[in-house]
Amino acid sequence: MVVIVLALIFCFLVGALVFGPKASKPVAKTIQQPPPRKASKLYTKAEVSLHNIKTDCWIIIKDKVYDVTPYVEEHPGGDTILRHAGDDSSEGFYGPQHATRVFDMVDEFYIGELRH
Repeated sequence: MVVIVLALIFCFLVGALVFGPKASKPVAKTIQQPPPRKASKLYTKAEVSLHNIKTDCWIIIKDKVYDVTPYVEEHPGGDTILRHAGDDSSEGFYGPQHATRVFDMVDEFYIGELRH
């Protein structure tokens, strides 16, 4: 009788291992969407011009407004970023001194569009 009980317990354990819950399969990677862009606000050139110092620096690049204040201290060109603080920086931004990564970096500073 003991042998039968042990055999049943053994079969139960083996069955649980074979037919029991399996480890979850790896979840397929989903394509990550870029973070949603902030709501676009419209600024006049006069409004942008008020932000023209090292501690409050906005620039315009192709009719888009960027608050680059947090980046001023990190700018590899030093204070050259301040030459057009509060004004249009498109020409300098697209100059040969900038690596292509700058085009991706600037998006994090986007705050709105220039109102004409």
